[in-house]
Amino acid sequence: MPGGNVLALIGLLGGFVTGISPCIIPVLPVILFSGGMQSAREAPRGADASAGTAGGRGSAGGGTAAATATAAPAQAPPRTVSRWRPYLVIAGIVVSFTLMTLAGSLLLGLLGLPQDVLRWAGIVVLALIGIGLIVPAFQHLLEKPFERIPFLNAANRQSSKLQGFPLGLALGAVYVPCAGPVLAAITVAGSTGQIGADTVVLTVSFAIGAALPLLFFALAGRGLAERIAAFRRRQGVIRVVSGALMLALAAGLVLDVPARLQRLVPDYTAAIQEAFAGSDEVQEAIAIGGLENDENAELDRCDPGATELQECGTAPNLRGIESWFNTPGDASVDLASLRGQVVLVDFWAYSCINCQRSTPHINAWYDAYADAGLEVIGVHSPEYAFEKERDNVIAGAAALGIEYPVAIDNQLATWTNYRNAYWPARYLIDADGVVRNVHFGEGQYAEGERMLRALLEEAQPGIELPPPTETADETPANADITPESYLGTTKEQNFGGAERYSAQTEVFTLPADQPQDTFALDGAWRLETQFVTPRDAEARIRLLYRGQEVRMVLAGTGTVVADVDGERVELEASGTPRSYRLLLADAPREGTIEVTVPAGVEAYSFTFG
Repeated sequence: MPGGNVLALIGLLGGFVTGISPCIIPVLPVILFSGGMQSAREAPRGADASAGTAGGRGSAGGGTAAATATAAPAQAPPRTVSRWRPYLVIAGIVVSFTLMTLAGSLLLGLLGLPQDVLRWAGIVVLALIGIGLIVPAFQHLLEKPFERIPFLNAANRQSSKLQGFPLGLALGAVYVPCAGPVLAAITVAGSTGQIGADTVVLTVSFAIGAALPLLFFALAGRGLAERIAAFRRRQGVIRVVSGALMLALAAGLVLDVPARLQRLVPDYTAAIQEAFAGSDEVQEAIAIGGLENDENAELDRCDPGATELQECGTAPNLRGIESWFNTPGDASVDLASLRGQVVLVDFWAYSCINCQRSTPHINAWYDAYADAGLEVIGVHSPEYAFEKERDNVIAGAAALGIEYPVAIDNQLATWTNYRNAYWPARYLIDADGVVRNVHFGEGQYAEGERMLRALLEEAQPGIELPPPTETADETPANADITPESYLGTTKEQNFGGAERYSAQTEVFTLPADQPQDTFALDGAWRLETQFVTPRDAEARIRLLYRGQEVRMVLAGTGTVVADVDGERVELEASGTPRSYRLLLADAPREGTIEVTVPAGVEAYSFTFG
């Protein structure tokens, strides 16, 4: 286990890269104006300018309309400002992000509240503060409940500090950092409750690293305002503009505008993230002691290739489940309540071709043995961001004929609690709640059904079971097919081109000699973290494949034209990402597919069968 200093350094570096990425774009205007320019000293007022200015600079507080005047009646007192305001805003962001990441999901789960309630609370607070900046009387009402708090109750300090730290708390709740290896480790630790000193060190250092660039912009905004007389004379206008920007950000978050804006900006930090994520030292350090915990420590006793029943400890709990469906009233299911029944926990993702081939077997077992005491729980653990959308998952399950209960594990909390690493994966649990068999990937359906029947008979001696199901096993031999090929920069696999596969590379050329089982790009492409899309009218992908079936995950709108071994195939992409078939042959074969992708279509991956 690396020391705290190593984790702190990794967290700082990972956070800093995130802090200079396009993720900061939505909050940057608010940081510049409200975090920075609003803390600038005002220009002196009236004939007694020097005295007024001295008084303003001598105070650490930041009074506004709520401050009481003690100067001569002939002149309005200068507004004092808090020089700490930028630091208070950033401190609020650090505290909010840390608490939400580590404890937000667990706390909301305990309270039975939706997972996005804190984000909506942040949006509401942001809007209220924005209105208060525009309408001082409303701001005074907001401050009333806080006037009894000692550190806020010093003369002329209530407003500035109240606007600074709570603003940071709100921004931390709505600020969505770009995913990276450090953030992924923190999220999993927070979702699964594995929060120790190492996790806290990593999270706090990450939050500070991500906030440092924001602090730089806040201080730059203050410096700019103090150096330009027009800004110093118009602090009232800056307040109003700050409020308007907060309201605009709040409205934009409701309408998902920031996410759309970020998609338009190339990720100029992708190359740094890739290099950082690829470091063995980083990967080892952010494991936070590995995935093992008291619940899953005995799963090692199960051999994933075993065809006979084993005993591998009590089944880990289903943690961090966001929602359920295919249950009465979409109610949640507790494994403990299923004691006396045989349970099959199946990890899957609806766009995973391996899961699509496995599902008919799971469906057949559920149909055949549900009345005999079998319960199946499908834990949907997404590979892609679009697989986190509940409506997409429900539609995907319906298309596959899934009728058994499904748990949406968007944070991979249950996935991690089972120490899982595969789509699909089966965990067979007996009537006493003990894991008796683990299987990763496709195949071994006959053996799996035989063990399942044995557990049902063990739970109810003498039970008459229906005949074994006869679903054909269409699992291809691994030696006969090309591995799944992801096109996004964070999971890129099997790229056969000569160029660097990075968001910084804009133009690609097909290589003269392309290796088998690879893809290459041709033309102007924009590479995102999860997909690629043409920069201009259209661009091409050449794929050298082996297999019987080839599918492509696409999104957007447009006609994708493919030359599949000399035959023309057209795919009408429409809407959210889903899998489209390019080839289905009678037997495995080798070949070449050239795909022409039009502008407006996003290509995520190739899958093979």
